[in-house]
Amino acid sequence: MQNALASVWINRQRLDEGRPVGGYLTTTTLNKCRDRLRRRKAASFLGFGRGLGEIIASDDSPGPEETALDRRELARVQSEIERLPVRLREALVLVAIDGRSQREAAELLGVSEKTVETRIYRARNRLRESLQYS
Repeated sequence: MQNALASVWINRQRLDEGRPVGGYLTTTTLNKCRDRLRRRKAASFLGFGRGLGEIIASDDSPGPEETALDRRELARVQSEIERLPVRLREALVLVAIDGRSQREAAELLGVSEKTVETRIYRARNRLRESLQYS
């Protein structure tokens, strides 16, 4: 939030004085949060490092091979998320990664809840298709 506010303050001369600043603040905050959220929460969202390894081993921390594979897979998923159209990516990040409700996401994006639901559905389908293992 501080980075978004600082960015708006630094670039305040670009603001249109005739328009409310709320929309600009929201957009800037969303843009700043997207990258950070992807990096911080994508692993949790995708469940990396959990599963069979935890059941078999008494040590909960993943080994170096698993960590390397998880990082490689996370990079692959991040790349695929970045390839999504902006509208699908925004809805997915806000709801699935940031943990916002579809109503909150709809208000932030200026669309209906049904539109957010549809965009998330389409984004997940595209990710599923692009990330299928052969």
